[in-house]
Amino acid sequence: MKVLVTGVNGQLGYDVIIELNKRGYETVGVDAQEMDITDYELVSKVMNEEKPQAVIHCAAYTAVDKAEENIDICRKVNVEGTENIAKVCKELDCKMMYISTDYVFDGEGNRPWEPDDNVTEPLNSYGLTKYEGEQVLQKHIEKFFIVRISWVFGVNGNNFIKTMLRLGKENGKVSVVSDQIGSPTYTADLSILLCNMIESDKYGIYHATNEGFCSWYDFACETFKAANMDVEVIAVDSNAFPVKAKRPKNSRMSKDKLIENGFDKMPTWQDATRRYIKEIQ
Repeated sequence: MKVLVTGVNGQLGYDVIIELNKRGYETVGVDAQEMDITDYELVSKVMNEEKPQAVIHCAAYTAVDKAEENIDICRKVNVEGTENIAKVCKELDCKMMYISTDYVFDGEGNRPWEPDDNVTEPLNSYGLTKYEGEQVLQKHIEKFFIVRISWVFGVNGNNFIKTMLRLGKENGKVSVVSDQIGSPTYTADLSILLCNMIESDKYGIYHATNEGFCSWYDFACETFKAANMDVEVIAVDSNAFPVKAKRPKNSRMSKDKLIENGFDKMPTWQDATRRYIKEIQ
């Protein structure tokens, strides 16, 4: 199988290519320089030349706060770009995986979101465009996977863990919100699951994160524990960090559908955090 991966310079795309190569697949990794996804003619040219059997679409506009002011640019990448790829996938009879987000939900309540829950009111502009991307994908092709993830960390790029380690080293203490609950997602673990999925024909909408729920405060505490750093972590509520884009209080997502379709759940977020820190130290 030949697999094209978009957003190959990002945290997830980087690890997906590594995992695919481990499995012996022919891979094509592209980022904005090789294939501007907002340019349909270029997308069509590259994909028709490469003729992949599957596309894992990791590329996205992910600057959540900037999206509030740049909704048009955000929509061009997350919706039009996704639609461009989906159209060519349909022409090539190629399966497509789209990486989405917990931000498609309104972030309220305490119940874990199910993959097949109705999306009624995405939380912010970024979440809205990612949901619109889900819709255009389903409009054009039947052989699709939509995989919603959250709180991502990987070797290639910046993330919460790297920020905490830096601030802890510089200041000896950090303030972290304790009223937002979700699940971290280690891209090395996620890549294994995504590759298992793309090898299958179990199409549909899934949630995929490491197992267990925590607050950002809990995540920070576990980070310093795993790194053997003595850092004071102060719990604060979301109001302590005013931001342009609203953040979800409830990012819990149910992964039961993975088991129902024969996929293994990912390891616990604590285990993933420990392995990741050992990897980057």
